[in-house]
Amino acid sequence: MREGVPPASPVTAAENSPAADDSIVFVVDDDPLTRGALASLFRSIGLQVKAFASGSELLEYPLPAVPSCLVLDIRMPRISGLDLQSELGRSGARIPIIFITGHGDIPMSVKAMKGGAVDFLTKPFRDQEILDAVAGALERDRTRRNEEKANSEMRARFEQLTPRERQIMSLVTAGLMNKQVADKVGISEMTVKIHRGHMMRKMGTKTLADLVLIAESLGVRGKKS
Repeated sequence: MREGVPPASPVTAAENSPAADDSIVFVVDDDPLTRGALASLFRSIGLQVKAFASGSELLEYPLPAVPSCLVLDIRMPRISGLDLQSELGRSGARIPIIFITGHGDIPMSVKAMKGGAVDFLTKPFRDQEILDAVAGALERDRTRRNEEKANSEMRARFEQLTPRERQIMSLVTAGLMNKQVADKVGISEMTVKIHRGHMMRKMGTKTLADLVLIAESLGVRGKKS
């Protein structure tokens, strides 16, 4: 194997790969030996891999909506790794990037990390280092996607509320009691309880604490006046 990607050390899929799912590791490196070695290493522990010889090839590939990460050589002709990072950022792609290089320097690594890279490995690195970096990047992307999905579902539930139910939600998450809400809105306390019950069921919550967390996440938590 080429210098910078040493022979595989004894590792197992159970020890290093994330939970089985449809996650993908993208590898972009203009050197075919390094590209092939990394792809083989990742596949050896059960990961799906898509390898590209240049940044332009990756940009032409529609990134699937699954947990993923990008292992990217920082020095490449035409489109460098840093240029590709910037282009992905402009396009709205939020894929975690692990940079690899045989000629790294501090300014380069600082620029990469400021651009959102999750790791920066200088060759030669051990197999375990890149495997750990990939596992961490995939978990990070998986967590982000789960949070976005949960927020989307909460937003959809909130959109189902009536204007009155949204008003009640804002007031109760601000800490107002039912009687206080009734006085503020100008309806009976019993009507507040009815609206509150409907609102809680639609939001899928059973406790005020859960509702407060959701309201904060959605940015609709009320404030005591």
